[in-house]
Amino acid sequence: MDTRVVCIDPYNIDHQQLQKAGALIRDGGLVAFPTETVYGLGANGLDAYAVKRIYGAKGRPSDNPLILHISSAEELDRLVAGVPQTAVKLMDRFWPGPLTLILKKSSLVPEAVTAGLETVAIRMPSHPVAMSLIKYAGVPVAAPSANISGKPSPTRAAHVIRDLLGRVDMIIDGGDVAVGLESTVAEVIDGGVVILRPGGITPEQIREVVGDVALDPAIEGDILTGIPKAPGMKYAHYSPEADVIIIEGPPQRVVAAIDRMAKELEGRGKRVGIMATEQTGALYRHGRVISVGDREEPSTIAAGLFAALREFDALGVDVILAEGIEQKGVGLAVMNRLLKAAAYHVIKV
Repeated sequence: MDTRVVCIDPYNIDHQQLQKAGALIRDGGLVAFPTETVYGLGANGLDAYAVKRIYGAKGRPSDNPLILHISSAEELDRLVAGVPQTAVKLMDRFWPGPLTLILKKSSLVPEAVTAGLETVAIRMPSHPVAMSLIKYAGVPVAAPSANISGKPSPTRAAHVIRDLLGRVDMIIDGGDVAVGLESTVAEVIDGGVVILRPGGITPEQIREVVGDVALDPAIEGDILTGIPKAPGMKYAHYSPEADVIIIEGPPQRVVAAIDRMAKELEGRGKRVGIMATEQTGALYRHGRVISVGDREEPSTIAAGLFAALREFDALGVDVILAEGIEQKGVGLAVMNRLLKAAAYHVIKV
């Protein structure tokens, strides 16, 4: 398949190009596009055949549900069987933005989107290219991350090109994304809220709007059986080619432990990458060090996490030793992704 790559400036949108991309989606094509979270791989969310093409292009398990992306709240009515007041409050506060809501689906939504579930995941992105693309498509856009399934999610068009060139019809290059992690996914049940996947909207922020918020046990590593309610809950995700090991503890101990491990691994002929923070990057004497951000500002780590994992792949390292951070605020989402990348291999010091 020939893949067309189009560059579109989010601050000076080429609407003619986006109209063509929207028509391509409407007619059953696959278009990768930037959102504020990560790049998504979009298809007509009302066309079961087009949706199945997403699974084929990514190599994605068919029981892993997709998120429908809309450009206005008015589009929600025909996709769901009702909107609880709690969901309305969350939409008013966080849409457009990186929050996905799980609601009871209408009969209009194909089972290919929901993996046979009676619920559907929906969000309204804030990225100007994504919003315009959805409007021009004239349909809800089903879109998981635009990468080969299981690999680190793409935060730059170059990541998408590496994974999906020749597998999709079009890739829109809109520059680097802002958030760097997939959206927070929350299910509204009987007026309560359960976070199924942490993201850029934190539990603390949601709690300010609706009160008590629960975390699904899968976030903390419990084994999930059956069909997942949301993307990212069941299968291996975010994994680079190298093995990932997380080291947790007081920063000074973590640095000492990682440097010691790196020296030992290099002595055995292993190429070692170290995922550090701005506070610690210059302290290491061994390994290839990449600083992903400021540990006092976890959002900066979120923005750099997936790109760093892909950079380690490009460097050809065998093992990545990663500093753990506090699982608070956006740090919860960062560690959720990092733990999955490491298959929950954690060393505490």
